[in-house]
Amino acid sequence: VQLQASGGGSVQAGGSLRLSCAASGSIFRLNSVGWHRQAPGKQRELVASITRGGNTNYADSVKGRFTVSRDNAMNTVYLQMNSLQPEDTAVYYCKAENLLRLDTPYGADYWGEGTQVTVSS
Repeated sequence: VQLQASGGGSVQAGGSLRLSCAASGSIFRLNSVGWHRQAPGKQRELVASITRGGNTNYADSVKGRFTVSRDNAMNTVYLQMNSLQPEDTAVYYCKAENLLRLDTPYGADYWGEGTQVTVSS
């Protein structure tokens, strides 16, 4: 199983980016997925999450600006980021929680490689 995060880049303050997290491999079911970020010198933090049924949660710092969504048929989760600010600069990671594989009855968590988001003022 692999999680591939993409869509990062450099934008000016006020701009937008859309991140994608595509899960591939021997997947039976992609359950909840979270988007986390880590800025230089800071701890990794959860910014948004979405359950398989579409229930979402957001960190206070991104509420009203970020929107998480998913396409279950494509095993892909998105993070639409609007009104980006310099403090949003970080490496963004997606994490699949309790992902169920075809070849084992046990769920496991998987992290994708990060994608860099840089917001300039």
